Amino acid sequence: MSNKPVLDIHDKPTPLQLATLSFQHLFAMFGSTILVPKLVGLDAAIALLTSGIATIIFLLITQFKVPAYLGSSFAFIAPIITVASLDASGVAVNPGNAMIGSMAVGITYALVSLLIWKAGYKWLMALLPPIVVAPVIIVIGLGLAGTAVDMAMNVNGEYSVLHFSAALVTLFAAIVFNVYFKNILSAMPILLGLIVGYLYSIVIGIVDFTAVKEASWIEMPNFLIPGVHYELNVTATILAAMLPIVIVTISEHIGHQLVLGKVVNRNYIKDPGLHRSLLGDGLGTFVSALIGGPPKTTYGENIGVLAITKVYSVYVIAGAAVVAMLIAFFGKVMALIATIPTAVLGGISILLFGIIASSGLRMFVESKVDFGNNRNMVIASVILVIGIGGAKLELFDGAFVMSGMALAAVVGVVLNLVLPGREKGVTDAHDY
Repeated sequence: MSNKPVLDIHDKPTPLQLATLSFQHLFAMFGSTILVPKLVGLDAAIALLTSGIATIIFLLITQFKVPAYLGSSFAFIAPIITVASLDASGVAVNPGNAMIGSMAVGITYALVSLLIWKAGYKWLMALLPPIVVAPVIIVIGLGLAGTAVDMAMNVNGEYSVLHFSAALVTLFAAIVFNVYFKNILSAMPILLGLIVGYLYSIVIGIVDFTAVKEASWIEMPNFLIPGVHYELNVTATILAAMLPIVIVTISEHIGHQLVLGKVVNRNYIKDPGLHRSLLGDGLGTFVSALIGGPPKTTYGENIGVLAITKVYSVYVIAGAAVVAMLIAFFGKVMALIATIPTAVLGGISILLFGIIASSGLRMFVESKVDFGNNRNMVIASVILVIGIGGAKLELFDGAFVMSGMALAAVVGVVLNLVLPGREKGVTDAHDY
């Protein structure tokens, strides 16, 4: 089979090709991008709108050399849920808190990209080796397991066989599309699983279309202004919950750039450079937070579409971004998305969160982490127990709180730095 691209990076598709291929990328990212806001209480329309905006920003920063689509990041689900419950008294629900944290994440990306530009990237690889990143990824997946099962089984706090059946149908459909189907269908199991589960939910009568009938065809998304706090304890807790997760998301970003480079036969670490792609990711996240969108990340689903279709054109990626932004203003479409039952979301989350945890295990295997080495055993064990156990660190009479996966990530980095036997990193990235 030829490895020659159907459309290379800067090839311009015909109008018909642009339309069809852009929608293909839209479908690939759609399920995951709208799932995150629905899980954390943000607006799905804003998530779609900001995914398009962030993708355009990413393309601009990377000089239209990297055909990557940016969607909602799953790594921040638990931190967003945590910080949304904080205000000055620590009890009110305010999703604007998460936007402050997301803006800080974007700024952190920018600072790291500046360091990479000046000093190369290998210091970062030494700071975040697989023995630190892999168990934190496992914590992210398993830490959300209870949430997924509760969504799948319970309605208003009570067990429902009917809703659980919808969750199981959704889960089974997603598994079937992921395992048994090939080509483009295997690249979007989340979207297809949601569709099958939704159709089943309509048949059993647990979908209410009242809001769809009442919605206008064209509506403005519900923009969310970031929360501003003058209470040091609230701000510190928000930052402590969200910033440590960049340990995982930056590693994910590097992995995606390496995989994408192999797919399209480019070296994106060198050109346009890891510093540019990371800055594009961070700036996309920052701008997204300004209007209420979740943090962004490059999407493996869309990289999969590139690999399957051999259509690498950045014009197609930009087209998908524009379509996503337009759909965000269709009120009836967004109202229809809002009718997806919680059980269906729970069913897809069981698979999704499990895959997240399993990808951490896969990183152990692919990186050939030696658990006969006591140092590796200690680091992984401590991260897993602190993260899954929900350990909490409180300082200054509760003015600073760090818990769960955030605390586990920080502890993992510290252990990797202080325990003897760490491999020394090289700071020159230009010989990659």
